[in-house]
Amino acid sequence: MNVAAKYRMASLYVGDLHADVTEDLLFKKFSTVGPVLSIRICKDLVTRRSLGYAYVNFLQLADAQKALDTMNFDLIKGKSIRLMWSQRDAYLRKSGIGNVFIKNLDKSVDNKALYEHFSIFGKILSSKVMSDDGGSKGYAFVHFQNQNAADRAIEEMNGTLFKNCKMFVSRFKSRKDREAELRNKANEFTNVYIKNFGDDMDDKRLKEVFSKYGKTLSVKVMTDSIGKSKGFGFVSFDSHEAAKKAVEEMNGKDINGQLIFVGRAQKKIERQVELKQMFAQLRQERILRCQGVKLYIKNLDDTIDDEKLRKEFSSFGSISRVKIMQEEGRSKGFGLICFSSHEEATKAMNEMNGRILGSKPLNIALAQRQEERKTYFTSQYLQ
Repeated sequence: MNVAAKYRMASLYVGDLHADVTEDLLFKKFSTVGPVLSIRICKDLVTRRSLGYAYVNFLQLADAQKALDTMNFDLIKGKSIRLMWSQRDAYLRKSGIGNVFIKNLDKSVDNKALYEHFSIFGKILSSKVMSDDGGSKGYAFVHFQNQNAADRAIEEMNGTLFKNCKMFVSRFKSRKDREAELRNKANEFTNVYIKNFGDDMDDKRLKEVFSKYGKTLSVKVMTDSIGKSKGFGFVSFDSHEAAKKAVEEMNGKDINGQLIFVGRAQKKIERQVELKQMFAQLRQERILRCQGVKLYIKNLDDTIDDEKLRKEFSSFGSISRVKIMQEEGRSKGFGLICFSSHEEATKAMNEMNGRILGSKPLNIALAQRQEERKTYFTSQYLQ
């Protein structure tokens, strides 16, 4: 085994660090178990702020193991640290092998409690209760060293009580797999969502309208606190064919003078996935439309609004978007203009840069995307 490989084996990942933790503080703590070769707190390339995790490289593998066994979940500056072996192999991290997903966790379950509860099934590489500023989000991940341990954990822990909450434990699925599963379920739906039928509809009438398409398992018109219809409801059929036929024939139909909407009933996560994909597509389209043709304008006079700015630049070509950034209704002194072509943007920049608008000379440059700005600042910092 070469020296580099040996040091990689003796490397620990230290997560959930307080923002004020320094490398000196970590060195003092971990050197108590054995010689430490190096410590690196990972930081943002631009701001140089801690990203909340670090790597500790020991001289001896036994010392790294001792630190993992005795210091995991210790408090540093009031926060419980999370230790695991440094795993540089991206395939093992992302493959899902040995990875278990747990949800419906009691909010009091922390990383230490989770680790202790699942460690009986085998060696754990990492465990993490997902949280935000409000505390636990109620779900977690446990990554075992091998799949057999993960399978035993799923078989024995799924449906069991942990601090009075019945856990759901299953094999980890990547986002790509989950989205593919949702798409497959969408093709075999049996639940139908109906809206815009007014406030005089009840369960009985809704069932009469939709039962002609097949056997219904449940029909529900959503009502307010006094029992008045909210104008939408759900029908669950016993077959996909019946649900599909109801959607095809009833969507857009007139009921009591109103055109109703009938479609596949979606779970919250499905709607979130669709909205995320839609917004990502719109954002990409907007980027492509404005790529290389967006101007960043600063040093704007307080009297300049979107319309005045558009008017001053309209002679240079077709403008698709003008936006002056504001805070509490007041201009922040800079904005963006998006032209339809690179030539128009370049001409506007060359002729308007330095020109006085209102009482101030304009400062104009080609706008950069966030990724480009970050790359630029990173290169400047490295230089």
